[in-house]
Amino acid sequence: MIKVKVVCVGKVKEKYFSQAIDEYSKRLSRFCSFEIIEVAESNLPLKPSPAQIQQCVEQEGQRLVEKCSGYVIACDLHHEQWSSEEFSKKLQQIKLTNSTVTFLIGGSYGLSSQAKQKANAYFCFGNVTLPHTLARVVLCEQIYRAFMLETNSCYHK
Repeated sequence: MIKVKVVCVGKVKEKYFSQAIDEYSKRLSRFCSFEIIEVAESNLPLKPSPAQIQQCVEQEGQRLVEKCSGYVIACDLHHEQWSSEEFSKKLQQIKLTNSTVTFLIGGSYGLSSQAKQKANAYFCFGNVTLPHTLARVVLCEQIYRAFMLETNSCYHK
């Protein structure tokens, strides 16, 4: 059974997001060992300078990289989008040669160059802007959908 890790910055504060993540985590338990690892969010002043933002992104990126293992997929706005079917096929291919896949979700200001360099592949949620906690919910759903597609379930219509 493959291990799927979602390594992300910060804690989910919204109860409804936590409930959705918990539901998908429960559903995923029949397909994989699923784990969400939260790393500390860096503190910034109310109106940070570009240098402060860059330092924050680098600090968070270091924390993310320390938790990576196996095949790493970085969720990043500046890369290609995958359909749900493509996502499922990619996950199936990864399972053939890797026992662990790690997804990276950066904080509010994105992923550091170090985190991006650690990645074997990149995934974009689309051209919309999502809060990083909502991106976590969407990613969990897509991982679940990928396994359901693999098993030819009627979940994906």
